[in-house]
Amino acid sequence: MKTNCFFYRKKKYYIPPNGVVTRKSYSNIALIKYWGKQNNKIQIPLNSSISYSLGEVYTVTRLIYKEKKKSNLPIRIFFSGKEKTSFLPKILEFFHRISLYCSYLRNYNFTIETYNTFPHSSGIASSASSMSSLALCIMEIEKKLVSSLKEDFFLKKASFLARLGSGSACRSIYPGLVVWGCHQSIKRSNNLYAIPYPYDVHSIFTKIEDTILIVDDEPKKILSSKGHQLMNNHPYARDRLKCANKNMNKLISILKIGDFQEFGELIEHEALTLHAMIMTSRPYFLWMKPNTLNVIHTVWDFRKQSKKNIYFTLDAGANVHLLYPIQEKTFIIKWIYSDLFAYSKKIIESFCL
Repeated sequence: MKTNCFFYRKKKYYIPPNGVVTRKSYSNIALIKYWGKQNNKIQIPLNSSISYSLGEVYTVTRLIYKEKKKSNLPIRIFFSGKEKTSFLPKILEFFHRISLYCSYLRNYNFTIETYNTFPHSSGIASSASSMSSLALCIMEIEKKLVSSLKEDFFLKKASFLARLGSGSACRSIYPGLVVWGCHQSIKRSNNLYAIPYPYDVHSIFTKIEDTILIVDDEPKKILSSKGHQLMNNHPYARDRLKCANKNMNKLISILKIGDFQEFGELIEHEALTLHAMIMTSRPYFLWMKPNTLNVIHTVWDFRKQSKKNIYFTLDAGANVHLLYPIQEKTFIIKWIYSDLFAYSKKIIESFCL
């Protein structure tokens, strides 16, 4: 595994006085969840994770850079056309963290214009798509400065930078199944950046639908970053890490043989385990809402009666992802709108890239 030094960019280059770059990046849904960060580290996960990037759930970021005239680093942020000063502390911290690896940023003032195709801060990994799209924009600037930059390095460094803004953002750099965090069974996996899943995948897992039920579109009262911190002294943290590593090994086998039932039961177990950790932390709290549970029970009843391959997963929030093979979409999507629409404020039809 490469060290941080691999990504340093200290050399002086010709700096264009201004410019504009635009990049889109997708949100992702983790199958094996990472929960908790190593102490005294910056965005280093306690366990490895694997996710699908989502086709219709993304952030578009336009980064305008102009030659700096003052000694500080002023940044303005606009979200969906409105200036968002509340986003500024996190963005300033991100630029501070990456300045060692992107020294050219000190030459510019920035305006960030961004929008999502989904609600932000509601548990659909908006930080993953937003920070990864910003990291891709920054790498587009670096590409202008270093014409010899290769695509493989471009993506690795974009993932590395995105991680310093939001851990799960490093997985959003790539399409498909993506792994982040060291795991002994996955070659080249590491804690510094994500990699595309390196092994064979059964064809049934290459075309999966992800229908998202927006149960609650309001920003979460407890952010994911707070939940990660609570893992540091969690009484069940050690058992959770063992479980996550064991589940990753199970998933590697499942992805190869194509057992969708085993796949679905595993991702549901992972989702409920994540929320169990949240409910048993100190202080404890709940992200699920009553309609989250209504959806889960309705899905269980429908699956038992219909024998259809539809399974749920949850991120750090109340909203529900429903995963199922594209071959069963016609029947399942009609059922979702007829039986689950009442439990949601909005339904987003997406798919796994």
